[in-house]
Amino acid sequence: VQLQASGGGSVQTGASLRLSCTASGRTSNRYDMGWFRRAPGKEREFVAAISWSGGTIYADSVKGRFTISRDNAKNTVYLQMDAMKPEDTAVYYCATPSRSYSAVSIDPNRYDYWGQGTQVTISS
Repeated sequence: VQLQASGGGSVQTGASLRLSCTASGRTSNRYDMGWFRRAPGKEREFVAAISWSGGTIYADSVKGRFTISRDNAKNTVYLQMDAMKPEDTAVYYCATPSRSYSAVSIDPNRYDYWGQGTQVTISS
């Protein structure tokens, strides 16, 4: 399974960006998809995740500003990021597990496949 993320960039505080991540290499799309991020000097942290049926969870730090969605026909997950803040600056990674679960999770250990990361930089 390969994950290809795109859409990062450099924007100012309050701006928006949309990240995309396309999965390839498996025949079914019934898998959760998640976004994580790693800021400079910090641990990787959970951002948002979506189940194959559309159930979502968010980190408190992005709730109300970020929206995760997916297009199962395109095997693609999106992360719409609005009202961005300098503390959102990080490398963003998409991830997916190797099997289906009954509930989506924030635990990075649940996710077996990871994309290459895309840099998001927010300037004040």
